[in-house]
Amino acid sequence: MATIVSYTARPRRLMQGLLLLFAVIIGVGAYALVGLGRHDELPENLLQLGVGALVLAIALQVAVMWRTPYADPVILPIVMLLNLLGIAMIESIHAANAIYGIRSSASADRQMLWTILGVALCIAVVVLLRDHRRLRRYTWISALVGGVLLLLPLAPVIGDSRNGSKIWISIAGYSFQPAELAKIAFAIFFAGYLVSRRDTLALAGPRVLGVQLPRWSDFGPILVAWGFAMAVLVFQTDLGTSLMFFGLFVVMLYVATDRLSWLVIGAVMFLPPAVFAATQMGHVRTRITCWLDPLSSANYSSCEQISQGLFGLSNGGLTGAGLGEGRPDVVPHAESDFIFASFAEELGMVGSFALLLLYLLLVQRAIRAAVGISDGFGTLLAGGLGFVMALQVFVVVGGVTRVIPLTGLTLPFLAAGGSSLVCNWIIAGILVRLSDAARRPAARQVPGGAAPPAPRRGQEVTA
Repeated sequence: MATIVSYTARPRRLMQGLLLLFAVIIGVGAYALVGLGRHDELPENLLQLGVGALVLAIALQVAVMWRTPYADPVILPIVMLLNLLGIAMIESIHAANAIYGIRSSASADRQMLWTILGVALCIAVVVLLRDHRRLRRYTWISALVGGVLLLLPLAPVIGDSRNGSKIWISIAGYSFQPAELAKIAFAIFFAGYLVSRRDTLALAGPRVLGVQLPRWSDFGPILVAWGFAMAVLVFQTDLGTSLMFFGLFVVMLYVATDRLSWLVIGAVMFLPPAVFAATQMGHVRTRITCWLDPLSSANYSSCEQISQGLFGLSNGGLTGAGLGEGRPDVVPHAESDFIFASFAEELGMVGSFALLLLYLLLVQRAIRAAVGISDGFGTLLAGGLGFVMALQVFVVVGGVTRVIPLTGLTLPFLAAGGSSLVCNWIIAGILVRLSDAARRPAARQVPGGAAPPAPRRGQEVTA
């Protein structure tokens, strides 16, 4: 006979509340410093921004205390801090553009409106999604929705081409990037599909040159994912989105099967199309040229964005020019594609590393939730969402710093744009729900019916 003993995990809601408060203070303080740096006075809407950010933080705190009391206390404060720092930098760029007579559509007020919508959807996910395993019911619906969203920019009426890539749709004057929402749908589909077939996919196949290959009958899923990625690459000329979706599937395959051969196979399959795009597609070929030699006299005019971004990185130095003291107006699309260069100029190497550490901690919390969840679907979903966020940060920062060619993706929570910000807040809500499932205490059986030593008050026994 066994005795069922339940251990009490510490919810840590007070810690989350304090961290959210610190995030609001730091973010609003950065916004105030931007106003002082640009105009030698505090911004007129500083009070409204501070009150609005505080109300959003309180709403998040209440929703988590109500529905997910054991959620990771660090996820939402990091997201809130990144979001508010992004608003401060967008205001700095907007003010600099106004001073030097450059028209800019991005503004702090507009980004704050998108933040309100994103937080509302995050709260809706936390409140309405009582059990993340319910998402598994919509595996194939998610695949259909993701495929439609991914190919929607190719539609003749609403499709919109910008900077050589067809990744936008425009309706009634409002633009949206459906790939941001499609990555959530595909993460749900991949998790649901792979958790039911991982035993089959993990079976040993032939071994070639030291690499364990899958059986031919199990090779179909990766071919379908590869086909979707190539369709995006060829028809939308978007290397970044193509890499993001194919990489998401391959990494989730690796997590599901624990076979390193999937990563090797994925890299080998993606390399030839990438080479084809670099040599045959003018838009991609220009980005490769700018990656290799952006400062030459022959390439400077076509590589102005990355060249000016590099000058901004250099101008920032170790500690930066100061918030509101940089010249992000000289960098094209500084508020979106190159917002990291704007941060590096005004906050320096120290501030840039601090931002990267925030992203690293956020991804680490997603992986921690994946490890702690008891069901395979939750593990794959948390791992997939954490990976796609890490991949976006890598390709954006790598493109700005010339580690890799530019891809056109945006930094999560920082860059201007409603579609990216809102969809990443939805991801944050899903991660909160998954972390609550990972940390929630579970009953433990004690053989023989003997009661174990009483745990200390608030003892935490789950990851």
